[in-house]
Amino acid sequence: MAFDIILWLLSFGISMGLLSILFYQVICLSDLESDQLNAYETASKVNSVMIPEFVLQGALTAIFLLTWHWFMFLISVPVTYYNFKLYTSQKHLIDVTEIFRQLNTEKKYRFVKLGYYLILLVIVIIRLPAAARSFYMLSAHHPGIEGLDIRSSFLEF
Repeated sequence: MAFDIILWLLSFGISMGLLSILFYQVICLSDLESDQLNAYETASKVNSVMIPEFVLQGALTAIFLLTWHWFMFLISVPVTYYNFKLYTSQKHLIDVTEIFRQLNTEKKYRFVKLGYYLILLVIVIIRLPAAARSFYMLSAHHPGIEGLDIRSSFLEF
């Protein structure tokens, strides 16, 4: 049970990191649209955070798989697979010469991902207090349970 609290706190941190990366990308693309940044600066800024976004999304999916949270895993798999397909086909980076032609498509793509990450964050925010409440109720009814002992909840199969 204590492992659930740590899992949801870690998921919250990763979700916030993913949201901040996506906000950064949307702001960079909006700055390009309003001529506050040039195409080279925008492409370099957006491309520099693509790999960390893919790694965080993959780590979040792996965490859900390893902790047997199947619903959250099934929600995370399509985006992780899409990111993997983009990376393997070398289409994950924004091309400086094509950026103005692809600007509306790239912004729509990021807004869809932003909505997905917001939904994921809401689910994580709902699950975090539920995990804390269930841990508190379990520890109140069983006085032998000590603080945050991860071994007892993680190794019970």
